[in-house]
Amino acid sequence: MNRTDMIYSPNKVTLREVGLRDGLQMVSVLPSTDGKKAWIAGEYAAGIRHFELGSFLPKNKYPAFADIEEIISFTSNLPDAHGAALSPNLRGSEMAMASGVAEVHCVISATEAHNQANLRRSRQQTLDEIAEVFAFREQSQHQPLIGVGIAMSFGCSISGTVEPEQVLALAVQLLEMGADIISIADTVGYAGPTQVAHLTAKLRELADGKPFGVHLHDTRGMGMANAAAALGEGVRILDASLGGLGGCPAAPRASGNIVMEDLAFLCHSSGFDTGVDIEKLIEVRNILTSEMPSEKLHGAIAQAGLPVTSNNSAESMMQNS
Repeated sequence: MNRTDMIYSPNKVTLREVGLRDGLQMVSVLPSTDGKKAWIAGEYAAGIRHFELGSFLPKNKYPAFADIEEIISFTSNLPDAHGAALSPNLRGSEMAMASGVAEVHCVISATEAHNQANLRRSRQQTLDEIAEVFAFREQSQHQPLIGVGIAMSFGCSISGTVEPEQVLALAVQLLEMGADIISIADTVGYAGPTQVAHLTAKLRELADGKPFGVHLHDTRGMGMANAAAALGEGVRILDASLGGLGGCPAAPRASGNIVMEDLAFLCHSSGFDTGVDIEKLIEVRNILTSEMPSEKLHGAIAQAGLPVTSNNSAESMMQNS
């Protein structure tokens, strides 16, 4: 078993908490560093093991991630916890590797317009820079996993329709470069289940055993249906955020990620064990409410509670379905 398979087991669904990065892009009040640590510790106690911890961006312009090195250090001290950090460019990737983070996450858009709006460079320039990131890793003392997310994979709020072939062509290039994991993102919530099933099935064929994931938003209320479609096509890595925090500043009318608590319930009720205690996960919302009292938290499970017939494990939910 290679290192990637040890971290992203093909036999288990991995839920990745992206609220500490994606979730903080649109909030009006930022959580404190201690609040972030409590958030991570609470989700860790509930069974979450994968965390996207922030972005390596200029700290004077992006105060949400000014404490990223401290948050990476805190997470790395939790047994079996896996921290990732987003890097928009080569300089950020160099800083990420110096920090000792377990995974560096790069991003490219499926459309030229969004790539320019989000990264201020062309897609080809971004591909060239990602190739430099892989080359830098080979010379680095610390060699983290490198994942790449393809934004706007299911439609773009600037350019409109995105053909699956556009996304798959990018995925092929990234895999050939050496990407350890590919994720496709419904950045603005345009997708429906049929579209998600089709593209993830094609990506599974291309990945040829390499891990791949989906990053879904619930902008138009299709998030859970799309997650179910992805699970049905073999996706075993799904991003979500506690309370559905999130959005994309470079994407007009984009709203939050799919809700982590609801996603865990979907997985368990579908027979996929995530190792997550949903009731403990719901309790962590209190930390977010305390740290960011003006932010609206979403989620059906937090509001309605678990079924009284369920002990919230996948096995129990399947027996009572």
